[in-house]
Amino acid sequence: MAKSKTLFICTQCGSQHPKWTGNCSGCNAWNSLVEETITPQQAASSRFTGYADAQSEITILSDIKLTETLRYPTGLSELDRVLGGGLIAGSVVLIGGDPGIGKSTILLQTLCYLSQSQKVLYVTGEESLQQVALRARRLDLSADHLHLLAETQVEQILLSAKENKPNIMVIDSIQTAFTEILQSAPGSVGQVRESAAQLVRYAKQTHTALFLVGHVTKDGTLAGPRVLEHMVDTVLYFEGEQDSRFRVIRAIKNRFGAVNELGVFAMTDKGLKEINNPSAIFLSRHHTPVPGSIIMAAWEGTRPLLVEVQALVNQSYSQNPRRIAQGLDQNRLVMLLAVLQRHGGITTHDQDVFANVVGGMRVSETASDLAILLAVMSSLRNRPLSHELMVFGEVGLAGEIRPVQSGQERLREAAKQGFKQIIMPKSNSAKNLSFDQIKIMPVTSLKEALELI
Repeated sequence: MAKSKTLFICTQCGSQHPKWTGNCSGCNAWNSLVEETITPQQAASSRFTGYADAQSEITILSDIKLTETLRYPTGLSELDRVLGGGLIAGSVVLIGGDPGIGKSTILLQTLCYLSQSQKVLYVTGEESLQQVALRARRLDLSADHLHLLAETQVEQILLSAKENKPNIMVIDSIQTAFTEILQSAPGSVGQVRESAAQLVRYAKQTHTALFLVGHVTKDGTLAGPRVLEHMVDTVLYFEGEQDSRFRVIRAIKNRFGAVNELGVFAMTDKGLKEINNPSAIFLSRHHTPVPGSIIMAAWEGTRPLLVEVQALVNQSYSQNPRRIAQGLDQNRLVMLLAVLQRHGGITTHDQDVFANVVGGMRVSETASDLAILLAVMSSLRNRPLSHELMVFGEVGLAGEIRPVQSGQERLREAAKQGFKQIIMPKSNSAKNLSFDQIKIMPVTSLKEALELI
């Protein structure tokens, strides 16, 4: 009988180590090695071969005939936007999020809608068939043509899929699936990797659209090996605050659409409903202007999104004043405060500075620089800015205001929401656009922007 051996596999890069070390030599990640017990037969059988037995032929790129891509509308316009226009046949979508945020709910809604025109299969490994039926009844979903399967073994799932031949299939979740090739527990690095490889191979061979539900770690990243994200075509993150009914789906990777595309939903008693005007839910609810609050135009995927940026500057009573940012890059906040001191003549070395994006949004683009600094100045001087003012622009280390992408689209969104004053980079000023009753104030430096307010 073959002797089993213990290996330590990195969850980030998949490299194998004979013993545990705090740091992975393959990707330099810390505390990413997990223990697995395998046999030589398992190691040999777990190497997965190509998708076809026949030898592949070399083809000239110009000789390839292009056909129109078949997309399935999901019934939710915001989900279609994140997917790039709909669900593509043969694509594999990995969706992750915190427990209870609505992953199973939105997939059940999607499959019930698609079952009216396509053959679908919902494979549940975490819930019983009765639990799924109760959810569908609570949401008033039409489930007359929805096929369900309660199974966790990948071989049995694939056998049922080959008999049923669905066009769309959901695996809920990949952490509960296991293959008989390996003897490790479900959810381990080897099981997740091998189970996903078999399911992806089946989806590509049969042109079946596949949804994989993934768990997330306490850090908010997808659990399991990092190679799992490389196997699939699209990676979606389901985000939302615990005390808010709004949910956001963000595309981190998408081979068939825009990356960082955003879909906004509201959780109701009848499931998730798409928000057609997401800018409205992130705007200020103040009846009168308040210090430290300003509206900025962020760019998410293929559309602009207006969000409120808030800042609070308060006297510090410690030797190290705090710099805390929620929804923003904290290191960039520290850098912007240094630019404010050098090129604006405003010092905050004895002040605690807190910055926040309302609604639980995360803004990572540099177009938020000018809005952050103006919000800080508003709070520091205790002078409210006009609620009809909208700002965007990148601030350089030399104090210059640099242009950002899609400036004209941001202007159109601001005009649609009724803003009357706009501070923006001069290089982004609209030459071919005319807006009635809107005062556009282009600036080239931080000093000019501070003088305007």
